[in-house]
Amino acid sequence: MAAEHEHRQAFRRLIDPGIMRPNSKEQAVASLKILLTIAENLLREPDNPKFQQFKPTNGTIKKNLVDPKGTLEYAIELGFRPEVKNFQPYYTFNPRRMNDLRIGTAILKEFVDLENERAQRAERSKVDQKAVAAAVAKQVKLAFMDDRQSKRLNDQREKERRAAHAAAIAQQAQLQEITSTTRASASPSPTSHMPGSGHSLHGDQAPSSQGSLDSE
Repeated sequence: MAAEHEHRQAFRRLIDPGIMRPNSKEQAVASLKILLTIAENLLREPDNPKFQQFKPTNGTIKKNLVDPKGTLEYAIELGFRPEVKNFQPYYTFNPRRMNDLRIGTAILKEFVDLENERAQRAERSKVDQKAVAAAVAKQVKLAFMDDRQSKRLNDQREKERRAAHAAAIAQQAQLQEITSTTRASASPSPTSHMPGSGHSLHGDQAPSSQGSLDSE
């Protein structure tokens, strides 16, 4: 058990720092996934010649296993060894390294599952942040609409208040005008004549009876 534990730790060190540190995060994860696919295919079908070897000149293999640092070293520790067949380079699995393949595959799966979980958490965090931002934007929009509605209502109230004030002033002026006209028509005119004015009582008297007697 101690030997297996040390073996597992050796595979972990091949991944981190061996692969994770010298390569970009995206490249390191892509390389681990290619290694895991090769290893799991071989564990699932150990007698399938298609899974017992890979060509380093293959485009995907070259990009993810040959060019990045530390990846071919891990494949060799899994049990693949370089050889030439018909003048073509290959990495062929040694069946006697099946135990190394199992341990190395388990460590690969640990790292890949961990990275997948981190990526999912990051994606959920982005979704949550977008949801929060959308909720905030909606609240801001609703608050803006409420402000506009409140302003319209206030403007309408102010308009109605001014109209009512103007109507009250106009009504008061009309009442004052009616009151003034009524008072003017009820007061006597200074140039109007009272009955009997302008006549003297003496001038209007008939000749006295004394004068009639004297003439007789």
